[in-house]
Amino acid sequence: MFAVTVLFQIKEGQMDAFMPLMIDNAQASMRLEPGCRQFDVCCDAARPHDVFLYEIYDDEAAFKAHLQTAHFLSFDAAVADMIREKTVRTYLQVAQ
Repeated sequence: MFAVTVLFQIKEGQMDAFMPLMIDNAQASMRLEPGCRQFDVCCDAARPHDVFLYEIYDDEAAFKAHLQTAHFLSFDAAVADMIREKTVRTYLQVAQ
């Protein structure tokens, strides 16, 4: 398995526009991508401008395929100006 975490820091006043797009992208990933096993969208009331993603893919190739899908490319373009900072980390499962 291949895990991906993403931390978005959303610009002031943009969360209401960002979240529906984020949720649509997550749902499309689960529905349309056979290599996408989990796609959680998480928020914390103590950090109202942060959105944390936890994604699981079959392997790195499945994640790279995700980055080329129409729904991801559309999402990425639509939210580009809403994001103050984005941190992506990837992990390869070594034990269960």
